[in-house]
Amino acid sequence: MDFLNFANYDWDTWTQFFKEHWLVLVIALVVLLLIIRIVKTFVKWAIVAVIVIGVVVYSGYSMDDLKALGSKVADNVKQEAVNAMVGELNDAAYTVNDDGTFTVKTDHLQLTGTPGNNEVSVSYRGTPLGKWQIDNTIQTLIDHAKQNASRS
Repeated sequence: MDFLNFANYDWDTWTQFFKEHWLVLVIALVVLLLIIRIVKTFVKWAIVAVIVIGVVVYSGYSMDDLKALGSKVADNVKQEAVNAMVGELNDAAYTVNDDGTFTVKTDHLQLTGTPGNNEVSVSYRGTPLGKWQIDNTIQTLIDHAKQNASRS
């Protein structure tokens, strides 16, 4: 996974930050663990998000840095999904749903769309990735899935 490639990160800054603020980070980690164990609702994740954002802001990174990292991760996940589309062409299953929509399923992907529409909803490994425009790769997957369904 490319988003786990830490070669582009400034390790000296992170090392210095950890050395200077290790106590705050340990306290934040202990509080997070306590919250995760004790609180059993949506509020738990809201509190966790606030603490994580607080630590990130405390570290000196800006929201633009976080947005850039988030978009980099999203691009890498999208690229993985596209690679899965290409690699799973022969396993793609095409079904027509009762409401007139279609679903294409592979081991890792699920596309749902309406015939004639130029976009599909994409899920990768069970995680929704939103609506994507149908490009050549997606159309090829849909076409192969139809061919696989007609062979069965």
